[in-house]
Amino acid sequence: MEPNTLLDAALDEACVSHAGLAAHVNEAGRARGMALRYEHTAVARWLKGQRPRGRVPDLICEVLGERLGRAVTLDDIGLGTPGAGPATGTPLSGFVERATALWRSDEQQRPHVVGTAAVTGTPAVIPVWEWENPPEDADVSRDGRLRVGRCDIDMLGSARAHYEQMYRKAGGVATRARIVGFLNSEAAPLLRGSYDDATGRRLHRATGGLVAVAGICAYDSDEHGLAQRYFHQALRLAKASGDRGLGAYTIALLVNQSLFLGEYRQAVAFAESALRAAGPHITPALAADLYAMQAKAYAKLGDGQSALACIGRAEHEAEGIRRGQEPAETGYVQPGLVNVQVAEALLSLGDLAAAREHAAAAVDTPAHDRGRVHRLAMLTQIELRRGDTDMAVAAAVEMTERARGMESQRLRDRLRAVRERLVASKCAATAEAAELIDGALRVPL
Repeated sequence: MEPNTLLDAALDEACVSHAGLAAHVNEAGRARGMALRYEHTAVARWLKGQRPRGRVPDLICEVLGERLGRAVTLDDIGLGTPGAGPATGTPLSGFVERATALWRSDEQQRPHVVGTAAVTGTPAVIPVWEWENPPEDADVSRDGRLRVGRCDIDMLGSARAHYEQMYRKAGGVATRARIVGFLNSEAAPLLRGSYDDATGRRLHRATGGLVAVAGICAYDSDEHGLAQRYFHQALRLAKASGDRGLGAYTIALLVNQSLFLGEYRQAVAFAESALRAAGPHITPALAADLYAMQAKAYAKLGDGQSALACIGRAEHEAEGIRRGQEPAETGYVQPGLVNVQVAEALLSLGDLAAAREHAAAAVDTPAHDRGRVHRLAMLTQIELRRGDTDMAVAAAVEMTERARGMESQRLRDRLRAVRERLVASKCAATAEAAELIDGALRVPL
């Protein structure tokens, strides 16, 4: 079930509590000869995505409409046609209302939104399919109170760069609340504003880049269902912008999440979709990352031939990267990133010598601290597999020092994984390194 953020937003606007809505719905039902006995727990279930039975959705509209002083429709409260998925055939205006309702619920830390699980199967695939296939948005113009101009769009782009750097330095846990607050206070009014088609496409592109970073921060906070919803939003915004490259970048984020969740076949399919649909609009940096992630997925599936083929494509694309010709979003594909991705794939295939060569090359290449932590973690793992405990300990110590001060669940996962491997080696030197990691992990997020 998908959390009903529209109903949550309507309750907040109407200043009605869960118990209050239940009581008003019961009263409205009695006026029509219905014996209803709803309590606040029923409203909590509706907010989690359960649809009330019979005529109750209409009673909810009536109750909220009286409180708000305007007509409230089923679509307004997320209780429209049953069985229609939230992203299927959605007009852009309806999407904007649902997206901004999610941002608001996230900022308020609503448990039915923050704790939602990631969807799998068809619901996970539909947003990617809709991005790749027609129909396109013929006109994204909108009439609203606030006139959107170039400076507004530039502000969103600057904010995206700012929060991306904050994420790299401080982690997603620390950054997420700030970027979600910005989406609510700045981006939401602009999306509801007034703009022509050309300005609207630039606006949706800038917002999509910002929403993607919000998804990265949610992913880094271990909130995978929420991260997935942000990535799906960014994909819809990319479609509205007409920028195929932005859509392919967003799918790369979904590929990375699929790898983490162990959905390897989905990772392969998503990457193939991005490479196919973006076509000439995809840049060498993004293509290199997509092929490298495909290689990791194939290696996990035990398909060595396909993994090696993707490694070759990734290395070829990486040779064509030109820093001044890449969009801001692909700045994460720094020198050495493909090396560490390839090292992980080769490690899964059991080629320790080649994996070590790529991991060492990645560590020897300058990178921001966050990226360096992941590279050092991979090198530590490979050195332990090779039996070189001295090199493993040196890499683990530097990794731990680099990770200090970052509020990131993903980095803590890497630290724990490295610690377990150090302890399993049962050497005095590795035990000291494991204790150092213990100290870093004792600092709460």
